[in-house]
Amino acid sequence: MKINIQAINFDAGERLQEHITKKANKLTRFFDDIIDVEVHLKVVKPETALNKEVQVKVSAPNIDFFASKVCDTFEEAFDLSLEAVERQIKKHKEKICSK
Repeated sequence: MKINIQAINFDAGERLQEHITKKANKLTRFFDDIIDVEVHLKVVKPETALNKEVQVKVSAPNIDFFASKVCDTFEEAFDLSLEAVERQIKKHKEKICSK
């Protein structure tokens, strides 16, 4: 599984990248066939408190999972996005198993 982290218009710190990599690697517990995980980090409207946007796209054969969240910190936004992707993966697996 390949993890691609892209920070738009700023440099993501080493601690943030480690956090994202560590959490993203846990996705294999839910779905073995994950090809890659793309994470886009962006600061929107710097004058507001909730200005950190994270978009997570998980690619697997024949299907992609996507979630986007805006929060106060990148870590919180990433964690919430990852939870949304995990729910999508679980729902997809239930759909496949019921057939």
